[in-house]
Amino acid sequence: MSPGTDVDVVVIGGGATGAGVLRDLAMRGLRATLVERGNFASGTSGRYHGLLHSGARYVESDPISAKHCIAENTVLRRIAPATIEPTGGYFVATPDDPDDYLERFPAACAAAGIEAEPMPLDKLFRAEPLLNRAIRAAYRVPDASLEPWELVDANLASAREHGADAWRYTPVIGFERTTDGAVSAVNVRDERSGEERRIGCRAVISASGAWAGKVAALAGVSLAMSPGKGSMLILNRRMTTAVVNRLAPPGDGDILVPVHTVCILGTTDITIPDPDDVRVTRAEVEALLADGERLVPGLSQARVLRAYAGSRPLYEPAALVGEHESREITRAHQVIDHGERDGVGGFWSIVGGKLTTYRLMAREVVDAVAPMFGIIARCRTADEPLPRPATGTPYWLGDRLAAHEAEGGGDAELVCECELVTRRRLQRALDERGDSSLDDLRRTTRLGMGPCQGAFCTPRAAAVLDAGRPGAANPPLRGFLAERLRGTLPVAWGDQLAELWLAAGIFRGTLAADGLADAPEIPTHAAS
Repeated sequence: MSPGTDVDVVVIGGGATGAGVLRDLAMRGLRATLVERGNFASGTSGRYHGLLHSGARYVESDPISAKHCIAENTVLRRIAPATIEPTGGYFVATPDDPDDYLERFPAACAAAGIEAEPMPLDKLFRAEPLLNRAIRAAYRVPDASLEPWELVDANLASAREHGADAWRYTPVIGFERTTDGAVSAVNVRDERSGEERRIGCRAVISASGAWAGKVAALAGVSLAMSPGKGSMLILNRRMTTAVVNRLAPPGDGDILVPVHTVCILGTTDITIPDPDDVRVTRAEVEALLADGERLVPGLSQARVLRAYAGSRPLYEPAALVGEHESREITRAHQVIDHGERDGVGGFWSIVGGKLTTYRLMAREVVDAVAPMFGIIARCRTADEPLPRPATGTPYWLGDRLAAHEAEGGGDAELVCECELVTRRRLQRALDERGDSSLDDLRRTTRLGMGPCQGAFCTPRAAAVLDAGRPGAANPPLRGFLAERLRGTLPVAWGDQLAELWLAAGIFRGTLAADGLADAPEIPTHAAS
């Protein structure tokens, strides 16, 4: 699409919801373009704990969200099976969890339509031998783990098949409006070339999550978000084979999610003024580990590979702002028509919600927008399976090893041993998106996400990147390393501290990464 080309709708935000909105618009015959300020799924969608919610977490605190989650859980298993590992999940009552919540839980699940099967403790401990033997009761629920980047990529691929377009690294810098106040164009900037573009349109859908307030401000609209920072820890192995939740009201350190070869412990929930400020403190790390001990005794002594955080897109109506703590704000979504509310016609925001419910959120906001174009076609996104990479059979832990062995096995072509990323897989990712940085390749292939956190695979990947575009690897190399190290600093003790110094020695001492131009500084000290 060339600069100035008109479309029907501009979608702002390239996470799961924005990608779902783009797909739904395109499938209903609307011309649409999506713009994302960073890489696709680089915001909240790519910085969560990897859980496909059954909804059981919210059956009492947020029953509407619980019903949405179980309904969409079922849909996603049907339309995007390859992005899901059907781990199953448990809700377990530790000695610290309230008896009255345990008593109410089965009925609350039944009311939300969530199957919660009582799990005999002897069977539970055979399946999950590391769990706390003081656990008093357990229920099995249809939780699972979900790969967000593949889900977003598949939605974008489907949208493109139906004629839509999507641009990454293209932040919005302003809006144009007609004399009666309606939006008429979105002005954007290509971050890589510096070129500014005008996209004429009749409608804008902001699916920018925790950043929805900032986007709305560019259109002269006030939208007060209450971003909730959720900090998480990545452990170097699977502590459990299934998702495990504490059977208690939502709290910190109350869930373990097995994701690929690791396990994620989460989460905190702290209201923050800026959704971009997702630094994890040592105090948060220590609190999460202490809480995790209730689920798995000795967990605090396990090796923590990385700490990271994302910003929940929480929203409260203006009259209620400041009345609730972050965990008390509903996780249900809301469609806001800024024409009705603020006099800015053709502008909608979709706020709140969970990644699990992204498709439902997209459907409801497109249902609201479609009538202005005379579109009466119903949503078909729950009926038609997503294309590659979401097609195929559900994910299982041995997928990559089996694929590698099918191609001949051995280690000569491995770029990343931790995540079994071969040179061929890396090259395919570059063939599909030739302008990818190392961090983009991480999201596409999981490069550098294993125990070494990029210490050994980064030079190899940089060589592959540089082979196609000489000189292209140097600027992003230190940025990639800095991001990997930023997540290691809050957990830098024991073996992880030794590994941090090893990585710093490799890149600072052996490869002279400090000499690379146009790149951020590599941290070299542990956080206090």
